Order: sequence, then C-alpha cells, then structure tokens
Amino acid sequence: MGRAISIIMGSQSDLTTVKEAIDLLKKFKADFEIKVLSAHRSPKELAQYVEAASERGIKVFIAAAGGSAALAGVVAAHSVLPVIGIPIETKSLKGLDSLLSTVQMPGGIPVAAMAIGKPGAKNAAIFALEILGITDKKIKSRLTAFKKEMRIKIKKIKIKA
Repeated sequence: MGRAISIIMGSQSDLTTVKEAIDLLKKFKADFEIKVLSAHRSPKELAQYVEAASERGIKVFIAAAGGSAALAGVVAAHSVLPVIGIPIETKSLKGLDSLLSTVQMPGGIPVAAMAIGKPGAKNAAIFALEILGITDKKIKSRLTAFKKEMRIKIKKIKIKA
C-alpha cells in the first residue's frame, strides 16, 4: 500500500530539526517516507511528487522549510491531503520568517503550522499520528499510551521549596 506519511524538507540542512519527527514516528512504528524537494529550486519535481502521493498511500504531509518557507503552501496547493508545516529556525530572524510564511496561507489553501524548530517537528509527528489515528486503532492506542506516559511523568515530579 505504501507509506502513510510523507516528510518533505526544503533542504538537507533541515534534517537536524526534522530528526525529532523521524525519531517519534519510528517510536510509533509509523509508515513514512522522506524526501528533499525545494519549492524554489525543484518546483516541477515537487509538484509531481505531491500529485502522485495518494497513489503511494500517503495520507498526510509534513513539510519543513526555513526562510521564505513556501514549501508547505506549495504542497497544499497541489494536494487535498492534510499538510503540517514545520517552520525551521533561521540564523537571521530565528525562524520568525519561517513561521509567518507557514502560517499566512490564503483562504482555501490550509496548512497546519507548528512551533518553530524541534518542538514543532515533534508536534508535527504527533499531529500526523493523530490524523491517522482517526481510522487506525493501533496508532490511536499508541497515542493514548504515549499521552498517559507523559501525564504519569508530570505527576511524579516533586518540588521541594
């Protein structure tokens, strides 16, 4: 059937951030594929890849890009599948440029925008799993256990004043 999640990075340098999503998806034994395609440097290849995604079994996209961060929007423009954007932290503007580019989509071309950087990558993976968990009972069960584990860790914290 193919992979359920497609992770697209605008540049290989985005892997440092995206690794958070990859590690979490591996932990959940999720089916995913990874590709480096640029909205600006390889637009035709990106469009072809996105338009053929359903045939490969893709159900949700995670798109990570910095700077102008057009990647998630371009993916959304070429698909009716959900798109989750990860704004990559940049040196010049600390990722604010990426965040604003990801979140400021025109009406009719939605992109779910996560936090800047590694926390956003982790949340993108969780959000993609939540989308898949609507119809996949195994993923839903793993998510329930994951959130229970987080709750237990927090409850165990003791602060001495």
